[in-house]
Amino acid sequence: MHGTTVATNTVLTASGAKVGLVTTKGYKQVLQIARSFVPGGLGGWVIFNKSDPLAPLELTIDVDERIGADGEVIRPLDESGLRESLESLAQERIEALTVSLMNAYTNGAHEERVRQIAESVMPGIPISISSEVVPEMYEYERTETTVVNSYIRPVVSTYMENLEAELNRRMTGVQLHILRSDGGLASAEVAKATPVNLLMSGPAGGVSGAIWMARQAGYSDLLTFDMGGTSTDVALIQNGIAQTRRETRVADITVRSSSVDVRSVGAGGGSIAYVPELTKALRVGPQSAGAEPGPAAYGKGGTEPTVTDANVVLGYLPSSAKLGGDLLIDHAKAEEAVSTVGKAMGLSVREAAEGIVNIVNENMFGALRLVSVEQGFDPRDFALIGFGGAGPLHANALGKLMNSWPVIIPPGPGVLCAYGDATTRVRDESARTFVRRFADTDDQEVLGILRELSAAAGSTLDLEGVPKAEQTTLYQIDLRYAGQGMRLTVNMTPEEFETGGLKELGRRFDEMHEQLFTFSLETQRELYNLRALVQGRESAAQGETLPSGNGDPSTAIYANTKIFFEGRDHDASIMDRSALKSGDLIRGPAVVTEMDSTTLVLPEHTGAVDQFGNILIRPNNT
Repeated sequence: MHGTTVATNTVLTASGAKVGLVTTKGYKQVLQIARSFVPGGLGGWVIFNKSDPLAPLELTIDVDERIGADGEVIRPLDESGLRESLESLAQERIEALTVSLMNAYTNGAHEERVRQIAESVMPGIPISISSEVVPEMYEYERTETTVVNSYIRPVVSTYMENLEAELNRRMTGVQLHILRSDGGLASAEVAKATPVNLLMSGPAGGVSGAIWMARQAGYSDLLTFDMGGTSTDVALIQNGIAQTRRETRVADITVRSSSVDVRSVGAGGGSIAYVPELTKALRVGPQSAGAEPGPAAYGKGGTEPTVTDANVVLGYLPSSAKLGGDLLIDHAKAEEAVSTVGKAMGLSVREAAEGIVNIVNENMFGALRLVSVEQGFDPRDFALIGFGGAGPLHANALGKLMNSWPVIIPPGPGVLCAYGDATTRVRDESARTFVRRFADTDDQEVLGILRELSAAAGSTLDLEGVPKAEQTTLYQIDLRYAGQGMRLTVNMTPEEFETGGLKELGRRFDEMHEQLFTFSLETQRELYNLRALVQGRESAAQGETLPSGNGDPSTAIYANTKIFFEGRDHDASIMDRSALKSGDLIRGPAVVTEMDSTTLVLPEHTGAVDQFGNILIRPNNT
């Protein structure tokens, strides 16, 4: 099992393939017209620089053909004209080809024929057709998604092939699976064919790992908090299932592909603090010191004050802790960097450091509100799990802001993504656009289509050797009120739909609409997309258990220190996490160190160590 950011980085660094595009005659400018969306508020258009399409107009050809919205052929494909245009396009030395024809989501016959002809004209060029990548209505979104698939496909395929070759060289009989954006696993072959489904593979690994680890501790409703050096990713888990969205966004590219609903903010250990000359108000991030030169405390030449430097000054990241096992922390350089903020604001070094930490915590608090409060969820109903290299330092403070308890710090929080890759399930999905008002269809027609989609998705798992008895199916149905532009996705098991049908589907939709928007309507509901998601069995892996202790963690204490919190000093213990036992109670303030991260337990809080090594932090008054 392997998670990767290759697809993401290819888009971010604009290092993908040279892509050609085939469209229906009259729709050559589909990517240039796009959607009328300008980020940045009312005056955003003043500074908005629209990116060039990944398939430029000079590499786009249109073909004379037309299929109707009902799937009937209105105008046959002009094969001779197509071949002539493809031969001309081949002279441009394109590296990948996209085919996205009007209404191909209802009938992909013309796209398949275009692919056959293109394969004969330009052999060896990877070809993506929209009716296979995303068979859903709206020509712009379908074209954009398929073009992105083509853009990253050669890079991802090369990476996968090299990885497979190296694995086969070192081991025999290895079956490689790649983590998808929605938290499931895909075979290497499927991942190479549709890499657009891997754009959020990296963050999805952390969420999957958090779900598995929290399940060991007995929690299924979670807010995940993954803080690294440059950014923080947050997500919401309900009943052990991550909230997903049907759109994936990387930079200013948005594709129609399911992904875990991860929200990111530019707040990490390397985020730089500064005081603008005009406002004299302290700001933190999104600029980051990165790994080179990194925070001043790393002693690698960094001079600007960062969140890590502030944690060092406050005593939360003790100088005795070695980052990654061998990187010494330079307390003097951290103080020197943070003092620039203090002087600009007339504060002491430690007051300035606490201001930096409080601001970055508020930034991350805002991201957590996006996935909870603004989606109609009460954060008090969820535990907060903190991971990543810097997450455990800030998780207790975020728990206070959100009032989400317990705060869970899993073992090995800096490498939790690896747990996710190793414990998630093989997954595939199949979808179809089906626009019908409830009055114009019935339970049996909808169920028949859902069963067809389930069989199509299940065939992929069959090829992976997943027994039918271990496959489970979930129906995902997009619907809206008639006349609405937006839509919501309702999940139902096959048994639930067979029992409740459209009536139960409508009830759940009304309930979800009311949760999000505080109202529902007495009007016709309309189906939009039908989707079946088929998964293999859950991982049988179990977390390693710790020996039982007597509740006293004193044997794990290897030093004493002072931390600065809420304007004053507090005596604190520094503990070695590897020496803690099940049942130990870590009374704050305390700092718990390990190879890949450092955990802070605040005053008036206690961390209880469970049998799997999780630290469960709660306020003393609960």
